[in-house]
Amino acid sequence: MEVNQDTITHLAHLSNFALSDTESQSLKTDLQNIIRYISELDQLDTGNVEPTYQVFEMENVWRPDEIKPQDATPDELLALTAAVENHQIKVPKVL
Repeated sequence: MEVNQDTITHLAHLSNFALSDTESQSLKTDLQNIIRYISELDQLDTGNVEPTYQVFEMENVWRPDEIKPQDATPDELLALTAAVENHQIKVPKVL
């Protein structure tokens, strides 16, 4: 991939960046070095290497939903709040 001034201008526009000429030239050099470095990976022989999708076994750990008995009654819990209205916790308006 060739990195030229048009590429830098396009990337700056997509990123909503304002670049000076010095910054643009520096970015062009940096991107060329990065692409050159990444292109070295094309020389690796990966024919006998299986793709790695996960580096360790991942699985969801599920537990059954169980309703467990509570020590407090609804009235006791409502008594702990700052304000109650119509048997519900009253909170300040958000909007």
